[in-house]
Amino acid sequence: MTKTVVVTGAGSGIGKAMVTELARRGWQVVVTDVDEQAAKNCSQQLDTAAGQRHEYLQLDVTDPAGAARVADDVADRLGLDAWVSNAGISFMERFLDMPLDRVEKTFDINLKGVFICGQAAARAMVRTKSKGTIVNTASMGGKQGRVPFLSDYIASKFGVIGLTQSMAYELAEHGITVNSICPGYVATPMQERELEWEASLRGTTAEAVKQMWIDDTPLGRVEQPEDIAKALTFLLSEDARFITGEALAVNGGAFMD
Repeated sequence: MTKTVVVTGAGSGIGKAMVTELARRGWQVVVTDVDEQAAKNCSQQLDTAAGQRHEYLQLDVTDPAGAARVADDVADRLGLDAWVSNAGISFMERFLDMPLDRVEKTFDINLKGVFICGQAAARAMVRTKSKGTIVNTASMGGKQGRVPFLSDYIASKFGVIGLTQSMAYELAEHGITVNSICPGYVATPMQERELEWEASLRGTTAEAVKQMWIDDTPLGRVEQPEDIAKALTFLLSEDARFITGEALAVNGGAFMD
């Protein structure tokens, strides 16, 4: 039987790689993004060899009513087997200069959005008696503070890992597993912006910063979105049904705990 997964922030970057890999492996995917056109474009490119009928929906993860509508609609029509809270943003600035409006926006999307979507997905799963799986995208920056210019992002991702554990503990009685996945230096449009920001803050070039990131990764290359997508498929598989509350590092050894 085809299983259905909802992925947030799936119009580009890591999210797009996630839904592409999941579709290739037979999942029916509901692509969501705050950018509806990006979600539509992505959904139209997905593999349908297993007879899937992929869908797309506009979703602002900070909107509780919108998240509930998506979760309930999918649960009632298709069955909600898995939910991946992947949407996130970043902004680079020195801690002393970080504007509070940027901090609030980062927390709203990266942490509060994961809470809102996780709650909506879990409520729908419990209501329909689906022993589903929830995965939250965190970061290796959610496990260490030794990262410059990303204090708000680091705080939000530490929060995601803690929230994941709390969700896993409380939802276990319903047979729902909850884990997080922790990428490293990933080659995405967001990373391209971060390269420019960090280069400016360090007074160097984007190429030099990128080499710093590669040098910081024992496996010796920049991580690709597909690296995370493949790890995600494991967390959503039956092989991982007795794993919950974990933060899976997928970073080429850039941070080991």
